[in-house]
Amino acid sequence: MDIWTETVTVKAFEADVNRRWKPACFFQAMQQAATEHAASWGYDYDSLLAAGRVWILSRLKIRFDDLPAEGEAVTIRTWPKGIRRRVFFARDFEFRGANGRRLAAATSAWLLMDPVARRLLSPQALEHAVPDNDGLAALAEPLDKLVVPDDLPERLVVHAGYSAVDMLGHVNNARYVEWACDSLPFALFRNGRLRWLQVNYQAEVRPGERVSVRAAGRDGAWCICGVNLDSGRRAFEAEATFQVRGESPA
Repeated sequence: MDIWTETVTVKAFEADVNRRWKPACFFQAMQQAATEHAASWGYDYDSLLAAGRVWILSRLKIRFDDLPAEGEAVTIRTWPKGIRRRVFFARDFEFRGANGRRLAAATSAWLLMDPVARRLLSPQALEHAVPDNDGLAALAEPLDKLVVPDDLPERLVVHAGYSAVDMLGHVNNARYVEWACDSLPFALFRNGRLRWLQVNYQAEVRPGERVSVRAAGRDGAWCICGVNLDSGRRAFEAEATFQVRGESPA
């Protein structure tokens, strides 16, 4: 088994009004852990970039069991699970906090991209195959397409400014999570807790572009999407469910 483990501490500026780790911070931590794990195989960012390849996150689903508090140490474990549907690199994550309690589990799908041509590449473009821990799952959930209606009301319009753009020259995956959370009623986070979140990344957002973030509650879940106002394309789709305090988790 090829499993990467690292520990981080929840910083005060990463905590929300309840002094708990914000959802976007989980995504930032997953991206960093996956990056460092890939580097241990010789696929560090600079080496991949020099060869005309980068990994991009395509889909991710996470179940939150508990949220770590400000100052708490969080242990992250991650491992690859082989190739899915011939193009997706599957990877799972597990988060544990104090006394080993499980905080969250996630499954994700990544794609290989030519950063100059902005086109997708096949897994065979790599010099050697990535490890395969198929059968070891942190979250045994499908990463299917989301059914997000077209008639969602607009909740906010955001701009891809300097702070939203990462090293690849597009909006970072964790920023979409921030936008999705900002589109939801604040009371959901103050009085409850995010239980499930799936984000499917549809098209990149480049510097200067504007995104209309739309959301509505439907059948016990919140449907969210971001529409690029400059290209007219959907940038991302998401679905979130919340657990009210005092209720048993579903």
